[in-house]
Amino acid sequence: MSDSVSDCTNGAAEPRTALTEAEVEALVRGICFKTGPPRTVGVEVEWLVHELHAPQLPVTPERLEAAYAALRDVPLASPLTVEPGGQLELSSPPAASLMECVHTVSADLAAVRATLREQELALAGIGTDPWHPPRRFLHEPRYDAMEACLDRTGPAGRAMMCTSASVQVCLDAGYEEPGPLGHGRRWWLSHTLGAVLMAAFANSPLLGGVPTGWRSTRQLLWMEIGAGRAGGPAMDGDPRAAWARHVLDAPVMCVRRAEGAWEVPDRLTFRQWTRTGEPTREDLDYHLTTLFPPVRPRGHLELRMIDAQPGDDGWIVPLAVTTALFEDPEAAEFAYRAVKPLAERARPLPAPHNPLWMDAARNALTDPELHETAVACFAAALRALPRLGADDAVLEAVTGYRDRYVLKGRTPADDQLDRLRGTDARAHGKDLRP
Repeated sequence: MSDSVSDCTNGAAEPRTALTEAEVEALVRGICFKTGPPRTVGVEVEWLVHELHAPQLPVTPERLEAAYAALRDVPLASPLTVEPGGQLELSSPPAASLMECVHTVSADLAAVRATLREQELALAGIGTDPWHPPRRFLHEPRYDAMEACLDRTGPAGRAMMCTSASVQVCLDAGYEEPGPLGHGRRWWLSHTLGAVLMAAFANSPLLGGVPTGWRSTRQLLWMEIGAGRAGGPAMDGDPRAAWARHVLDAPVMCVRRAEGAWEVPDRLTFRQWTRTGEPTREDLDYHLTTLFPPVRPRGHLELRMIDAQPGDDGWIVPLAVTTALFEDPEAAEFAYRAVKPLAERARPLPAPHNPLWMDAARNALTDPELHETAVACFAAALRALPRLGADDAVLEAVTGYRDRYVLKGRTPADDQLDRLRGTDARAHGKDLRP
């Protein structure tokens, strides 16, 4: 949500006054998949911010302003940004290894938590806010336009903007050549294994303190926003061509203005804009930041389907498992074969609007096939992590998560639901912290 205007096309060519349709396709095809040996890993961790001793109470905008002003003076290795509803996001720099990424983000999070604690505030790793309705903290032209655009599809957009949080794993696109680490295989795997990851780490069964019937309500919100804004491209053919078509056929969220409110066009695709107007290179860069598919190519692959996780270090488990299943050739080949039977359930629509993704979001690991696949993939990840240099703490965290949740067909969403059972679901004073 806090994407900068610079995106995957930035730096590919000198800006021009306008782009043609062919130029847009060439730019997107040429830059959004930067292939080569997978060398780096990153993670973006989002957090809800709540009162330290009473998370059910809303934090006033004034207190958030004061806390975030204090955070600006904290030296961090990772950029720290604020989401529309006041959520915080740490985006790690590209790391040469899993452990480098873990150490960098862990140190930054410790510093952020210490500063927030002085303000009597804390972070919560939950996929959707279980206490409060959407309330926008940031009032900027981008988010005014986004809200106006997303309101056309219903209330899901505001909830997504202001009450959701995730763990996003970022991996290199892979080799140009085929094979377990090839970019074509990794693109396919990210959209099929992605459903398993989303199911295994589901942690958002509530909105407003009430169960929604979905273990990943956060994913439900993305689906309700619509395929043009939050869907992926068709999985047939070359990934570059498919993504370029998707970018051109996606609706334009807004047309920026130097002064005043930004225009929010209705049903104008970027392809139509190139034929009827004069979108610039900067407009294309910005358009790319307004697309939220479950896997977004930005030179690297940004896997966006994992809910925020409970505990100070809960984010490490999806980072480690995902990295192992993509970066270790043996584990990547195993994961490819393990998830291949799920591909039939993914038809005919692209993720996340197909039956596989919907079942994963609604049922998580109570789905027998997703459960079986998750158990197998966690086993493969645990075999691979020592080869990637993971230390004992990471291995213990992944093993602990597997034993507590995956083997039992549970996720952190089930913990939230268990804490809610036996109490009045309409009471907002209960402590739902993980």
